[in-house]
Amino acid sequence: MVAGLLLTGTAVTAEPGGLAYAIDPAHATVRAKVGFFGLGSKTAHFPRLDGRVALSDRDAKAVTLDVRIDAQALEAGDSLTRSRLRGSDFFDVDRYRYVVFHGTSMTRTGLHSAQVAGTISARGVTRPATLAVDFSRDFTAMTGREPVHIAASTRIDRRDFGMTAYPLIVGRQVTIAIDADLVPVGG
Repeated sequence: MVAGLLLTGTAVTAEPGGLAYAIDPAHATVRAKVGFFGLGSKTAHFPRLDGRVALSDRDAKAVTLDVRIDAQALEAGDSLTRSRLRGSDFFDVDRYRYVVFHGTSMTRTGLHSAQVAGTISARGVTRPATLAVDFSRDFTAMTGREPVHIAASTRIDRRDFGMTAYPLIVGRQVTIAIDADLVPVGG
């Protein structure tokens, strides 16, 4: 997807005085980590994602954050794990290509940090979720003309999305981490 376009294909624009950014797909990744046999963990990587962030300089709680993750591009440490995660027991990528986070409100927790409340959709199921987001820049110094790096994380229960296979082997709680560069759009 071309940076600067919404997931729906319309241009990303900020409200007057607002800040608009697009995820730089060349500098973005998502990791999902889950317990394995109660002793270790397995991590899946999602190297293809796109999205946008729009912040208001008038309303500290106003945010639109959309991240679309291409589950078909999922990578894992070995081919068997990758095949199982892409299969119908987990992400079922042939039927549900994308995992989507849509954030609608933000609570600033520091000069560089915030909680973004919204939803995660995977496998045709949508559930509430909150991302803890760290920004590389102080909110008061952001102008919308400079790149910004974000590191975001949340935790979900995989069963909430119909991923119930291997309950004695694979943990229920999944920690999701997004690491992405945001580039200014519009202006």
